[in-house]
Amino acid sequence: MTDEFAHHLRIDQIRDGERLDLVAGNEECAAIAKRLDLDTLDRLEAHVTLSREGDKVRAEGRLAAALAQRCVITGDPVAAHVDEPFAFAFVPEPAATAHADEIELGSDELDTIFHDGAEIDLGTAIADTLALSIDPFPRSAGADAALKEAGVMSEEQAGPFAAASSLVLATSRTVRRTMGSISPFPKGRLSRRPMTALLLMPATSLRATEISF
Repeated sequence: MTDEFAHHLRIDQIRDGERLDLVAGNEECAAIAKRLDLDTLDRLEAHVTLSREGDKVRAEGRLAAALAQRCVITGDPVAAHVDEPFAFAFVPEPAATAHADEIELGSDELDTIFHDGAEIDLGTAIADTLALSIDPFPRSAGADAALKEAGVMSEEQAGPFAAASSLVLATSRTVRRTMGSISPFPKGRLSRRPMTALLLMPATSLRATEISF
């Protein structure tokens, strides 16, 4: 994520129990919407409480957003609202010699975000949290009808060994956009959230299957 919603805080100046309210302006909302391939982002705000223990900073709060995405089938706008709690920890970036399998998440199951030892970027972490909170495969009310018109059969109609070619043709444009626009885990962040993977099931249904790590 770039600096479209950056909010840098010096670690040595963070007070334990400090509370902050972050509200994205119009330009920031537009930049984040472009980054996340949203149709619109009308509101993004977060209410955060910080706690610090040495060079580790914990952020807890609530994220609220009003946005519109594009249906993965029809391309029609799909309104959505996000209102959920979050908690993540900023920790020092590991040494360059550390291997990926040596980096472990804490036992408290928080997302872990690396910092440079001097400051944290709370705004970017909030925007990344929004990226992990939105529906990766939004569908409009007309999605089922569009699939039927395109000749995509339901699971019951197709049977377990039907070919998925019609589904691929009907959704390939949107799938490429959806899978290519947002990394499920933003750079510099280790997440315990489920990663949504796209699977073309034998029964020719487009499904999102959650795989937890």
